[in-house]
Amino acid sequence: MAAHIDNNIGGDRDPEKTVDREKTCPLLLRVFCNTGHHNDLREYRKGNTPKNELQIYTWKDATLKELASLVKEVNPDARKKGTCFDFGIVFADSRQPLFRLRDIGRVFSGRRTADDNASLASRRFLIGDYIDIAITPPNRNPPPKPRMRPY
Repeated sequence: MAAHIDNNIGGDRDPEKTVDREKTCPLLLRVFCNTGHHNDLREYRKGNTPKNELQIYTWKDATLKELASLVKEVNPDARKKGTCFDFGIVFADSRQPLFRLRDIGRVFSGRRTADDNASLASRRFLIGDYIDIAITPPNRNPPPKPRMRPY
């Protein structure tokens, strides 16, 4: 698991830089979806992960809207207009033997949001992190926006 330490001392890293997808090898993004709430962070302990894994080959310039579209391809219930996709990055805390969840945005099926075009890179995703998505049907309230939660 990658530690979240910003080594950008010289300021030369551009998180909004687009990737040439013809020339750059994609990364394996391990995504864990759950209905109505995020997965319990205890499920990520001791080398384990939640059982609801979706593996996506993509690039760091992939947007949250793009990722939601890929999830909808394999999850017919998530295609309904108004479905909420609440994205979080799950990462190992480099100072403690636990995992944390950091909210990175929320998009809706059939509705534009400010987070639609946010890329993984712009949200400081590091290769080795997990993406956890709380998928909430249109007839229910989405989970409250999490802050950094440890477990």
